[in-house]
Amino acid sequence: MSELLARHRAVMPNWLALNYNDPIEIVSGKGNRVIDADGKSYLDFFAGILTNMIGYDVPEVREAVERQIATGVVHTSTVYLLRGQIELAEKIARISGIPDAKVFFTNSGTEANETALLLATYARKSDQVLAMRQSYHGRSFGTIGVTSNRSWKNNSLSPLNVTFLHGADRHLAQFKGMSDAEYIQACVDDLRHVLATAVSNDVAALIAEPIQGVGGFTMAPDGLFAAYKEVLDEQGILFISDEVQTGWGRTGSSFFGIGNHGVTPDMMTFAKGLGNGFAVGGVVARGDLMDAPHAVGLATFGGNPISMAAANATLDYVLDHDLQANAARTGEIIISGLKEAAKRLPVVRSVRGKGLMFAVELESPAQAARFMEETKKAGLLAGKGGLYGTAIRMAPPLTLTVDEAVEGLGIIVTALETINAEAAAQ
Repeated sequence: MSELLARHRAVMPNWLALNYNDPIEIVSGKGNRVIDADGKSYLDFFAGILTNMIGYDVPEVREAVERQIATGVVHTSTVYLLRGQIELAEKIARISGIPDAKVFFTNSGTEANETALLLATYARKSDQVLAMRQSYHGRSFGTIGVTSNRSWKNNSLSPLNVTFLHGADRHLAQFKGMSDAEYIQACVDDLRHVLATAVSNDVAALIAEPIQGVGGFTMAPDGLFAAYKEVLDEQGILFISDEVQTGWGRTGSSFFGIGNHGVTPDMMTFAKGLGNGFAVGGVVARGDLMDAPHAVGLATFGGNPISMAAANATLDYVLDHDLQANAARTGEIIISGLKEAAKRLPVVRSVRGKGLMFAVELESPAQAARFMEETKKAGLLAGKGGLYGTAIRMAPPLTLTVDEAVEGLGIIVTALETINAEAAAQ
């Protein structure tokens, strides 16, 4: 055990997970690559859990932060006007598609989802919330309540009365063999049944990830949330799209993940990639919902000048360089390549994803762990997850080049071939 790992274990909680048998310390980065303390270079296909959205050491972001630091003001709080916060809110409100949108900034996706749930339950005067099976929305008391993955739930207590819906669980026996249309209809029928049996009047909201992050990048078929929203609208139930992992063009086919369903939600939450590593999260919502709460509120660090400088520069970079189109282009190289390789690799149960958000489902958690070690050895960083611990999830920076996409695909396929050969030999 390294000295740093021993120190980590002595003072950090046991539940703070570390990747790899021998965890690494990342000490520098440039572009889409990082270097560990031993000098080994890695192509980063996990981007700090989808957070280093445009890579490392980006001049536009670094210089924007340095300009703000040079003013001597790194914090004032939201009781003063913050130009960078206002400018970023204007951009997000405009591109959200939400009518009369307003924006509130937080420090994380967990806090953003807490805020959205507060707005929804206040507006509807109800603690009843719908969420999706296999979901993950954060680690706080309220967001654990709308999380549907036993590995991430420490507490059955909740400030919310939550009912979980189908929509990303087509592996279950009752749904196997269904077409997209048949599955959507089955889910809608179940939603109507839930509203008739499992809740009382005035459900506050449905909160859903367009692509489930911790769930292993499982997703509803395009159109399901449009069908759900038709039912929700009949009863005035609000719809919150959790875009913490799917926002800013990552899916390639839509700037926000929910756009793949042809839906404009009442609220969207965001975080992670917007600050390219600087802490920023938030909610964009209809103005009437955002303005409704009667109590005074603020976020001490939400919208602080440093994070706003980084986020403004990051969002401008994404838009100016059309990184959504790049995600579509490079993601197609990888996803199509993985699907082709899967045809000859029985250990691969499925390949799924959109743009630069893709996953490989393996047969066992042990195989997922082996994949992590093999790709680490070959110089590629990945993540794992899924409801059963069998999914490898990858989401490179949106600046990934075609050459890097081909390189990464080769490393992934080689690792899968190794695991497949080991399985065949057993």
